[in-house]
Amino acid sequence: MLGFERRQEALAHPAVFRRRLGIAVAVGLVLVGLSLALGTAGYMMLEDLGALDAFLNASMLLSGMGPLHNPSTTAGKVFAALFALYSGFAVLGIAGIIFAPVVHRVFHRFHIPEKDSEPD
Repeated sequence: MLGFERRQEALAHPAVFRRRLGIAVAVGLVLVGLSLALGTAGYMMLEDLGALDAFLNASMLLSGMGPLHNPSTTAGKVFAALFALYSGFAVLGIAGIIFAPVVHRVFHRFHIPEKDSEPD
């Protein structure tokens, strides 16, 4: 998707790097938005919370801070537990997607062979 260059290829032009980084950030933001929508919908349906309270709980779980609302239904408790587990993995995955172009560029720069200079 991002089309990283191989070890033997030259380092990508800065404009290509910026495009890759922009795509990675956009994908990360879409995943955050989808995760928040899923969490908000789950809290609204299973715990009968209003949209703002459901969004608050979903965003707190997704950010790793923990829920504000204690679920009262069995389905709500199961959802909160599964969403909390999902959130932990989602944050790591999204961070990996966003930082992949930067890490790749740094590692690629270390692997570019230096040109041998001939003695004068």
